[in-house]
Amino acid sequence: MSTTTASDAPAERAAGRSVALVTLGCVRNEVDSSELAGRLAGAGWDLVEDAADADVAVVNTCGFIESAKKDSVDALLEASDLKGSGRTRAVVAVGCMAERYGTELAEQLPEADAVLGFDSYADLSGHLDAVLAGERPASHVPRDRRTLLPLSPTARRGSRVATPGHGSGLDEAAADRRAADLAPASGPPVLRRLLEPGRPWAPLKLASGCDRRCTFCAIPAFRGAYLSRPPEEVLAEARWLAEQGVREVLLVSENSTSYGKDLGDLQALERLLPRLAAVDGLERVRVTYLQPAEVRPGLLEAVAGTDGVADYFDLSFQHSAPALLRRMRRFGGTADFLALLERVRALAPLAGVRSNVIVGFPGETEAELEDLMGFLEAARMDVTGVFGYSDEDGTEAAGLPGHLPEEVVAERRERVEQLVEALVDERAAERVGERVRVLVEATADEDDELAADVVVGRADHQGPEVDGTTEVVLPPGAPRPRVGDVVEAVVTGSAGADLVAEPVR
Repeated sequence: MSTTTASDAPAERAAGRSVALVTLGCVRNEVDSSELAGRLAGAGWDLVEDAADADVAVVNTCGFIESAKKDSVDALLEASDLKGSGRTRAVVAVGCMAERYGTELAEQLPEADAVLGFDSYADLSGHLDAVLAGERPASHVPRDRRTLLPLSPTARRGSRVATPGHGSGLDEAAADRRAADLAPASGPPVLRRLLEPGRPWAPLKLASGCDRRCTFCAIPAFRGAYLSRPPEEVLAEARWLAEQGVREVLLVSENSTSYGKDLGDLQALERLLPRLAAVDGLERVRVTYLQPAEVRPGLLEAVAGTDGVADYFDLSFQHSAPALLRRMRRFGGTADFLALLERVRALAPLAGVRSNVIVGFPGETEAELEDLMGFLEAARMDVTGVFGYSDEDGTEAAGLPGHLPEEVVAERRERVEQLVEALVDERAAERVGERVRVLVEATADEDDELAADVVVGRADHQGPEVDGTTEVVLPPGAPRPRVGDVVEAVVTGSAGADLVAEPVR
């Protein structure tokens, strides 16, 4: 969970109109909050870090899985507890959970003064003003957002459907009020404000939505059909991020391998990566959320062969038993996935690979679980997230036969987690002796828990917040790197997914 940092907007804007953004869930939500922060700053709101110091707390909720939904509810209740005890006068729910459940959430959580969907983002300032004036805006009525765009991807261009993180629906008056810290200074009118200025990496949204129909996933229903951002818009935002001191951009979407299909160019990402890597000030471009069934040889070659693009492959395998994958409405299997990894490592032998898997899916047999565990052992991935299956409202999997008892799902998850923990240890230990480029994220100047001779960052194979870090131990008398610097180092040790290294002399 994160909140916005304090604004440097003019003091006269602050009186009676301050807002704190509380962000839960994935980095895609962070991009959405960043856009909301830009819209609100452009409309004259003062952005503050702590909800207790704000007139309105806006909670950007996550609606992905049960634990994330619980965290969102807890955050809303925590914010609502501030009402009456300090400056906070209202709490507003936005984000995926608000979009997905809308009126139902409003009925079950009267502590929230408004529950607003994506269509409200363009005039969020007006809605917050209304809430402070004592009004209670109509709660969002959920609908299947896949129906809002044409079925044909190429017919979606120019759509005015509200799409968080795309700047859609931006009014020209807000664009005219753009300040120096809103993005971009030129180009398409997309407002954005960094939530964590000074951090050397930032997410950059490639696209939103998904056209796949995985039986366990509800995301397409509330995020909508697939919609790519135009390459020039992505580039404009990347340039602005670099101007703000960002050194690594993390390309995010629900499915990055689909990028460009609605633009009439299935090779759009391959063409975009070299242009992004050439942006002045950027040290690293990282691609995430790759769908194995859609990975093309040209995309592998673009990632592995473009200087400035991390040799990093975030592949959404989910399982490896072919029959179970078909029940998930996915494709591939152990042999296909191992062949894909072989191609990756032929192009980039030291590439980082991560994935997520689901255990306990309806009908999963012991043999299929053993298939998955055998795949994980052979795959040698750097990090694997393990999720136990649970029903999601409105998904096909919820109605499938063969549901396993909760205790069986929990036992299988624990078994696979133990295997993954050992495999991650082994893979990290294999990297001892490798040469790595570490983007520094913390020094003793920013983190008083770090020794003066240590800096912490991430190597190319380590994605932000999920894949471990690299601690670089500096020799006596060595120059002290700053946040955002890149240090060439050699790995000397490991602990879990984390590495220890020393600078190349």
